[in-house]
Amino acid sequence: MQELIAYVPILTTIFAWFFFREIARHYQRRRTLYLLWWTLGVLTFGLGTLSESIHALFGWNVINMKFWYIVGALLGGFPLAQGSVFLLMPRKFGQVTSILFVSFILVASTFVILSPVTFPENFDYRLTGSIFGWQWVRYFSPLINLYAFIFLVGGAIYSAIQYYGKKDKRTHFIGNIWIAIGALLPGIGGSFTRFGYVEVLFITELVGLVAIYLGYRLIKQANIKFQKASVQ
Repeated sequence: MQELIAYVPILTTIFAWFFFREIARHYQRRRTLYLLWWTLGVLTFGLGTLSESIHALFGWNVINMKFWYIVGALLGGFPLAQGSVFLLMPRKFGQVTSILFVSFILVASTFVILSPVTFPENFDYRLTGSIFGWQWVRYFSPLINLYAFIFLVGGAIYSAIQYYGKKDKRTHFIGNIWIAIGALLPGIGGSFTRFGYVEVLFITELVGLVAIYLGYRLIKQANIKFQKASVQ
């Protein structure tokens, strides 16, 4: 079963590419900052599962492992969360936090790249940060992930609450619930990787991305209908 689960990221990568193409076209039409960040978020999500796919197909490689850690553990849900920041928060707040966190991620990524590799006893060649000789580089990700959780999951829940009980916004309410669930799942899976259960992450990534897409799609279609009704 574990061997089959190892190939799940291939499906996730294919779906991420499909999602990326759709949201990129959406951004090209609207040209808003929140859509730009969401587009980057889906792209980085797909790059993370691509590295997992490479691992499943070709085996363990230190370059691929560090790439996986940077796009997965460090970038993670940050771009998607930043999209929610630009949608819900003042523009100035989004600009300042973008500069701060992008700088923080660049510094952390540099240390990940430079960190020597040491193999723990009984190492099973899974994707894990336990191979870093500088174990302190793993302390960068919790801050980024906490920020992403607050604004991605929290932002979706906040939006759902705003739409709750409004008959004409029921689709927006349901869409945001799906986004909140989808954003939460990879974080849960990521916590399991610290204990060596990276297969849990593979499943939660796929289910989470599908849930986020369903939420995005519902809200997008509802907005299109509203715009058409307004024109009429």
